[in-house]
Amino acid sequence: MDIPAIGSAEEISCDVLVIGGGTAGTMAALTAAERGARVLLLEKAHVRHSGALAMGMDGVNNAVVPGRAEPDDYVAEITRANDGIVDQSTVRQTATRGFAMVQRLERYGVKFEKDEHGEYAVRQVHRSGSYVLPMPEGKDVKKVLYRQLRRREMRELIRIENRVMPVRVLTSPEDGRAIGAAGFHTRTGAFVTVRAGAVILATGPCGRLGLPASGYLYGTYENPTNAGDGYAMAYHAGAALTGIECFQINPLIKDYNGPACAYVANPFGGYQVNRHGERFVDSDYWSGQMMAEFAAELASDRGPVYLKLSHLPEESITSLESILHTTERPTRGTFHAGRGHDYRTHDIEMHISEIGLCGGHSASGVRVDAHARTTVDRLYAAGDLASVPHNYMIGAFVFGDLAGADASRYTAYEGPLPADQVAAAHELVYRPLRTPDGPPQPQVEYKLRRFVNDYVAPPKTGAKLSLAVAAFDRMTGEIARMGARTAHELMRCAEVSFIRDCAEMAARSSLARTESRWGLYHERLDHPERSDEEWLYHLDLRKSPGGAMEFTARPVEPYLVPVAEFAPAGGASRHLGEVHPLDVATAGAAGTGAGSSPVTRTVGAPVAAGPAVATAASPRILELLALAEEAPGLAALRPYLLDPDPAVRAAAVAAVSESVPAGAGPALAERLADPSPAVRAVAAASLRELLEVLPAEPALAAGLRAALAVTDPRVADPVVRSAALEVLRALRLGDAPLYAAHLDDPEAEVRIHAVRALVSVDAVDALARAAGDGAREVRVAVAKGLAAVRGARPEPLEVLLGDADPLVRGAALGALATTGCGGPYADRAVAALSGDPAWQVRAGAAAALSAARPGVAVAHLTGALADPNADVRKAAVLALLAHRAEPAARAALATATADPDADVRAYAARAAA
Repeated sequence: MDIPAIGSAEEISCDVLVIGGGTAGTMAALTAAERGARVLLLEKAHVRHSGALAMGMDGVNNAVVPGRAEPDDYVAEITRANDGIVDQSTVRQTATRGFAMVQRLERYGVKFEKDEHGEYAVRQVHRSGSYVLPMPEGKDVKKVLYRQLRRREMRELIRIENRVMPVRVLTSPEDGRAIGAAGFHTRTGAFVTVRAGAVILATGPCGRLGLPASGYLYGTYENPTNAGDGYAMAYHAGAALTGIECFQINPLIKDYNGPACAYVANPFGGYQVNRHGERFVDSDYWSGQMMAEFAAELASDRGPVYLKLSHLPEESITSLESILHTTERPTRGTFHAGRGHDYRTHDIEMHISEIGLCGGHSASGVRVDAHARTTVDRLYAAGDLASVPHNYMIGAFVFGDLAGADASRYTAYEGPLPADQVAAAHELVYRPLRTPDGPPQPQVEYKLRRFVNDYVAPPKTGAKLSLAVAAFDRMTGEIARMGARTAHELMRCAEVSFIRDCAEMAARSSLARTESRWGLYHERLDHPERSDEEWLYHLDLRKSPGGAMEFTARPVEPYLVPVAEFAPAGGASRHLGEVHPLDVATAGAAGTGAGSSPVTRTVGAPVAAGPAVATAASPRILELLALAEEAPGLAALRPYLLDPDPAVRAAAVAAVSESVPAGAGPALAERLADPSPAVRAVAAASLRELLEVLPAEPALAAGLRAALAVTDPRVADPVVRSAALEVLRALRLGDAPLYAAHLDDPEAEVRIHAVRALVSVDAVDALARAAGDGAREVRVAVAKGLAAVRGARPEPLEVLLGDADPLVRGAALGALATTGCGGPYADRAVAALSGDPAWQVRAGAAAALSAARPGVAVAHLTGALADPNADVRKAAVLALLAHRAEPAARAALATATADPDADVRAYAARAAA
């Protein structure tokens, strides 16, 4: 392609420019538009499918739901997880605003898991605080957000430009404020400039920094499109970045660069173990300290390390497969099947990911205040790009909302765009076209990221980091000589320049902080100790007027929420200047130290594919897709819903679920009786997806009841019946007789939904009838349901307490912890704790005794601390915590702090907290 002239640039004007159409960027655009600003949303891919969120999300890690967690406890937890280097005012925004954001997302149509009574089903994964909120339809979150962007009232204010990649933020020569951006179209190569009143960076982390073990450039743990664009743009715009020495490193599946998903597996009973089957992680939060423990175990003779799932019952494994092989990573089931591995017979070998930069999962990012403002006026940062430690998805939404609200105050910049900055951006984009036969981007990027692995990845030393700085300086010339011929190759070349900037920032920041902190994230072998006296500081990095990276040690401000382990005093910042690497490339004595001042399926069975929603076979689908972009009403879509071609009908159902016109619920319910199984499956999935936005109207109830009443074997479908029961329950459109009628359904999955529905209406008598169900998983659901009804009593559990299956008995005993465990029930729990051969039953009995009288419970629970099974000992410790007012219970817990199992030790230690 030819190099376009600077004067031919397409210029766009807006009040608020949002760069990045992922989690934070989408929310920033919506909020700014809701406040009346004219918004331009730039995305180098396509907003419908862009960002890490488009890969699917199985749950929220930091939902502070009233009644289940306290904001101050969450702030303290994050402060400890980040070794005290925290601006608590930013973390507190997520803690206090996160629940309102969950509710806002629900209004948009995002589905969070709830119990039978409509309460949020928050899980405790960390050893203190219940913050994890599952998302059963998490694969559809981006689809829901895109639907909001395409609402008619939003389209009038939000202009989306897909396939446009900014490379530089433009700043005013007079006062340095952000006034726009310059970039190019990644398909046509056209040059684009933007003038704006404010700029919001929401480009995600730098996930493409270290090189994966596979050597594949795009096989990263994080979304590989996140190449550090925003980090580099913020740096060159003059903004301060902070915590860049605190890397993101994750546990992952060995040879498969996806998360091992302990967060997902933990509520089902999965956990990490060494090769002896022992839990070993003492850390209380997913943090650098946890990764240090993980790395140490992996390197010892106790390695390899596994995510243990093989001990779980079939129904738990089936549920995990449905999450891990769809929402989390669709290729995961194929990977395991290819190796002949099954969760029933094989635990999952784990390893450690490449390094990256990410504020949302560690701490490294653009410095922001509690309103998402950076140190450059009218420049904002949100999401994984912003340095708000462990902010995760909810934090990205919160800070996108904050940025959009604050930026909406400004109107478009009307002065001339700075010619020198525009020219520099033009040169950065198009110079590879001048040397089309130069080194290709994949080779240069591979070499660059190999240097990151060799010299920057922990454990770090001053010598290796100094070699890294020299390598990245040297590679500046190689990057300048890269060749390209197409607009797509120009995009990749620009990304390499961003990666190089981030690599140098990571190396120089790691040199400057002369201590070890955050466990594996910043482990300096030449400075192995943490020094709060010298380094309870944020390490800020910025571009000096001369173009060098310079550093400031900014003290941590006094906490809003006291944390006993740290006592920041605030005070003045220390200007450190540039960091001077060691002269390690020549022989002879080294100079001063670097960073010193001034510095249900069977193995092999194919994974079931989701129903096809579109195919190029019918031109009607092309018509429908074009129509769907206009957010049509139901009348316009109805001919496609009734089309003779099932592929067209399925695509029409998907279009209805994307635009949700008036009458969508009844229309989708009607398709539950479609003759095509694929259409029925799409309709069922759509109804589940839209639970939070569909009105509970009589027409929808009638359609769902009709779907349940279908008897024609050609159309009767357990997927339909399960979905109909779930929607009726969630929208409170059903009653006990309707639900009880499906306790005799031939499919166990449908009967489980009937049980959950009966719990929602507190139908204890009908639930008790289901205690004789032939399927174990249904009886377990009944046991849990009898504990979840309002006014729960132990008597209806009687049959289940004597069940022949140990999992059912264990669930029934565990239910006594909620219903009460007095008199004969306490005797049964004591007998089971001491004599039942099944560890699941003994664990349930220990849980039951948490609700018994201390005089009965404490002695037997103390004895259970010697049980050979670690899960029984853990259950005993948790039950003893309920009796911690008793001296004997406290004494027993004190002995458990020396247990060989890490979980048992950690929970026992809470007695002293």
